[in-house]
Amino acid sequence: MQQSLQTADYLVFLLYFAVVAGFGYYIYRRKQPKEQNSGDFFLAEGALSWWAIGASLIASNISAEQFIGMSGAGFSMGLAIASYEWMAAATLVIVAIFFMPVYLRNKIYTMPQFLSSRYNDTVALIMAVFWLLLYVVVNLTSILYLGALAVSSISGFPLLMCMAGLALFALFITLGGMKVIGYTDIIQVLFLILGGLATTYLAFDLLARQQGLSGWLEGLSYSYRHAGDHFHMILKRDHPHFIDLPGLTVLLGGMWIANFSYWGCNQYITQRALGASLPTARAGILFAAFLKLLMPVIVILPGIAAWVLSSDPAFADALKYNGEIQPDRAYPVLQTLLPVGLKGLSFAALTAAVVASLAGKANSIATIFSYDIYKKIFNKNADEKELVNIGRITIAISLILSVLIAPFLGIGEKGGLQYIQEYTGFLSPGIFAMFLLGMFWKGANSRGALFATLGGFAFSVFLKFLPRFADLHFLADSGFSVPNAQGLYEIPFMDRMGFVFLFCIAGMWALGGGEDKKSFSSETSDFSVSGGFLAGSLLILGILTGLYGYFW
Repeated sequence: MQQSLQTADYLVFLLYFAVVAGFGYYIYRRKQPKEQNSGDFFLAEGALSWWAIGASLIASNISAEQFIGMSGAGFSMGLAIASYEWMAAATLVIVAIFFMPVYLRNKIYTMPQFLSSRYNDTVALIMAVFWLLLYVVVNLTSILYLGALAVSSISGFPLLMCMAGLALFALFITLGGMKVIGYTDIIQVLFLILGGLATTYLAFDLLARQQGLSGWLEGLSYSYRHAGDHFHMILKRDHPHFIDLPGLTVLLGGMWIANFSYWGCNQYITQRALGASLPTARAGILFAAFLKLLMPVIVILPGIAAWVLSSDPAFADALKYNGEIQPDRAYPVLQTLLPVGLKGLSFAALTAAVVASLAGKANSIATIFSYDIYKKIFNKNADEKELVNIGRITIAISLILSVLIAPFLGIGEKGGLQYIQEYTGFLSPGIFAMFLLGMFWKGANSRGALFATLGGFAFSVFLKFLPRFADLHFLADSGFSVPNAQGLYEIPFMDRMGFVFLFCIAGMWALGGGEDKKSFSSETSDFSVSGGFLAGSLLILGILTGLYGYFW
């Protein structure tokens, strides 16, 4: 059933590669200063416009875990997984209003720098190491492995070759610095959206033709009628995937913690806006929020279409690996069914998403290592040129390490999205607690921050493995425990994050008090917004209300 790439597909892909590489080289040669300083290399200070910031945020965020993992989740559980995207749009609005003024007024360039300035160097160093390990061992490896898996299944090239090729492409883009990444991300997003929409359109068109209907809208309508359980946003307790998306928690609980930690306290994301003025940063973040509303159409609806198409035995066989249907194969299989030429465009879209995320993540790794470890521990007198060189070396090493270790981490067995969420969730509650109270409560201090860092991580691990030693069936009636794949009752992932977050807040409150001399300064006027930003924010919230109301 599957079709390999044809000459026209490779030509489309090569066009994409040439455009991105050529534009990146142009930006590097024409828009870089003769002596590139660290602020320009890592942050592109003052060089990115609002649309470049917004595009770069999305290009860095949307990667293999969305195209492959989230599409696979759409196949297995449906539209409910869109909460990760749509709730992120609301989160971005709040981050733009309340977080960015604090970062920019206090000249924060890295997240460990925030912790050092607000608490102390010990907290900052611990979290810098945590972040580096998380970015390299979890994020970079999963993006690279899942992306290469998809590229390999479409192109037929060996997995290791695909991993090396993606890493090399990302290395080329990343070595030019954040300015090159930011501007090439505009092209990456264009390919990502066009290719993604083409896949969605043709998936539902194929479904329509399979059922003797006409047009992609009729295919979508057929899916809505015959897979109605895949079009609910809030899962009931008896749903088999309630453990992944526990009902109202996605609106009132742990989903907010995961989103604020990712979108507001994450070097990988905030770095795009930290070199801009507040109005420019806010406009870029708002643009990204609008793009987030579109993402489920690109990454989740194809998974639902694949679910309906799997009633065809031939399509179902294409989804199987070792005799069992693998949801994460849904998107790559759909891509192999596209017409010649469009298959190349969709292939380019997937590659763009992977490369943009790899480049952004590698740059963030280099920023944290150069500013918060190398300059503070190894050479406090390092000049600008040395920091840039160290950053480039760090980028190369991190990508090489990812290629070497990714095949041995069991990413494919766990499922890409689950792998990332499970391990980042150990740190998210403590990180968000530290940043939230550090920004808005003057009584927060280093003792409390250490408690949130280490205690929050320890409590997360404790709750994760508690079902192996204790029967949590007694929590089932309250909805706080459900049976997992092994039949053991455990607390759903998002509820665990909520409990750990409250634990961290309580600990920081108990250990804090008074007024810490390191508390940040802010003015009430910092949090006021322009009329245009307010109108855009209200429009986003209105759209979200309509979406959740209709698909509840």
